[in-house]
Parts: sequence; C-alpha cells; structure tokens
Amino acid sequence: MIETKQFLEILKSHRLGKATKEELEFLYAYYNLFSIAPDVLDEMSVREKEMIRDRIEARLLDDIGMSRKKASTFPLWKRLLGAAAVTSMTLGLWFYYTSDKHLTNEPKKSAKYANDVAPGKMGATLTLSDGRQIKLSDAKNGELANQSGVIVSKAADGQIIYHMMPSATGGQSNTLSTAKGETYQVKLPDGSTVWLNAVSSLTYPASFNNLSERRVKLTGEAYLKVAKDKSHPFIVETGKQEVEVLGTEFNINSYTNEHAIATTLIEGSVKVRAGGNQQVIKPGEQVQNRESELRVTNVNIATVVDWKEGEFNLDGLPFRLAMRKLARWYNVEVIYDASVPDNIISGGWISRNTQLSTILDGIEKLGLVKFRLKDRIVYVTK
Repeated sequence: MIETKQFLEILKSHRLGKATKEELEFLYAYYNLFSIAPDVLDEMSVREKEMIRDRIEARLLDDIGMSRKKASTFPLWKRLLGAAAVTSMTLGLWFYYTSDKHLTNEPKKSAKYANDVAPGKMGATLTLSDGRQIKLSDAKNGELANQSGVIVSKAADGQIIYHMMPSATGGQSNTLSTAKGETYQVKLPDGSTVWLNAVSSLTYPASFNNLSERRVKLTGEAYLKVAKDKSHPFIVETGKQEVEVLGTEFNINSYTNEHAIATTLIEGSVKVRAGGNQQVIKPGEQVQNRESELRVTNVNIATVVDWKEGEFNLDGLPFRLAMRKLARWYNVEVIYDASVPDNIISGGWISRNTQLSTILDGIEKLGLVKFRLKDRIVYVTK
C-alpha cells in the first residue's frame, strides 16, 4: 500500500534522475513494464534509462486518459495530481529488453541450462503444385521454379516472390509451411504479402488469373497485408471460419493449442464468418472464434504482431500463453508442475534473437517460478 503523495514524490524523483534503485524498481513493477535486478541497473547506459523512462511515460498517459499533445505542456509528475490513489502493486512476470551487450555478455550458464536452445530463424518449405518440395533455407537466390507461366523466385532478403507471365493460368496451388523455430515471408501473385509465424502453413493459387476471388488456406499464425482489388475479394480460410477483405492488414492466430481463433485488424476492415455468424471489426479490434461463437474485444496490437517485428511483447498476457509463444519459436516442450498457479500474468518485451536460457534466467530472478531445461523440454515449478 502506498499513498498518492508518496507515489508522486517517487515519480518526481524519477523524472529528475534522482530516483533510487528501489524507487525505479517500484515504478517498473507497478506499471507492468520491468523488474530489473540492481546489478542490471548499474550497467544501464543513459540512453537505455531514457528509453525506459519514455515507455513508462507513455503507459502513464494511457492510464490517466490524457492525450500526448495536451500532456506535453505539463511535467509528468504534475499531471498525476488528479489521478486516483495508487492502492496496490501488480505482481507479474517482467522481462527487460536491453542492448546487445547485455544479451550477449552473459555469465557462465549453470548446469540446468547446459543444453541451451538458440532462437529460431528464417526458414520454410515450399511445396509446388507438382509435389516438389524446396527447403528455402538451402535454396539459392533467384528462380526456383516455373509453373505454367508462373515464375517463383527467391529474393536477396529471402522473400518468395511470384512473377506471372501473360500465359499464366489459375488452378495450381502452392503451400508454404514453417516448422517450429521457423518464420518466412511470401509475396503472393496478386501483390499481397504474408508473414508466416512458426508451425504454420499457407496454401494459395500459384496464379489468381481467371479466378473470381483470391482464396487462401491458413493453419497456425500469419500477418497479411492484402493488395487492394475490389473486384476480387481476398478470403482466408482457417479452421471453421472465413475472413473476407478487400484491402487491409490483419493478423490471424489459429493454432490448435490456443483457446480460440483470433483475428486482429490493424488497418482497413474485415468480415469474419463462422457457423452462420459474422462480425465486421475495426482497427484495434480482435474477434475470437470459439466453436463458431464470435466475440469482439479491443486488444493491445503490440502483443499480437510482436513476432512479425522480431520481438516477444508479453504485456498483460497470461503466463502460459506467453510460454506457448516461446515454445513454438524455440522448438521446445513446456511441462508444468502442479504447484505452478494458473493466474500468473506476464509482461514486458524481449528480442526473439535471444538465447532461451537468457529469458528463463530473467524470469527466475523474479521468484515466481523456477525452470530446468533438458533435451528441449522446459520444466516449470513453483
């Protein structure tokens, strides 16, 4: 329990750069952003502390409902004079995203992390209409195949691109699939771009010529930036639902080990159909499909598209959901002891290019759970 006056004094000290380590740790923990061990605070540069300060300020502004333009004319600590009293600290699981030096200059790993796991990488398998399979991480840049006037090539950045000749016809289908620890990007024949997350697949026509609609099938998770074409609707089939768009950006998570199929709109408009029900959502909204029951909510988009940006943004996510995200990227299995609570909430962010042991070690320091890593299995205990 802390009084408003005391809290404001801590915040004022923070803004003046005079906050103690204990006061900094309080602010980071309360606003669900960071829980930084004292030894890490000693190593932080001025730039890193400023970055953290800015993140805290953005969160504070959201909490008190003030626009950044209006708020910019007042010192942050004064803006909170009208805010409600701070009554409790939120306990959770917070990661610290820092510079490469802190992520790479790690102390010698303990025996429980002797079998460390490297992060995933760009890679996928392309299955052509004739059944041929191309391991894209091994394929050279340039032309990969020519399918009835449709040329498939690999760009210098690894992206798969389709070039259609005048003679190209529709009907043939290709499938791009990723395994655990893989992610990939493809530019479809109509110019739409799709980012595939780990353990996912996308099946699509090698050419959309002579087709009345642009229909693709998805399993797993993908971020789609759809090229506009009002006369040819773009439809994504996944699970027992369809998402219809004309030109937009959105994310679909349809992993079978999640509780629902989640469609999140970033830009434009989409219509989700399932079991005779349908919902049209706006940017910032997510529709969750559970047994064809569609529920629309507002979400933190950053926690949805983090994987596409090369990060884990876990702010406010249930701990076990966060661990499922880690498991798919690091290709590990997670086993929980019965002593681990179901209601732990995660938060913060960290690069997806981090060794798994670095993340697990950071979590352990908070004292909420313990880990043991062996043979690509993460054992979690209280």
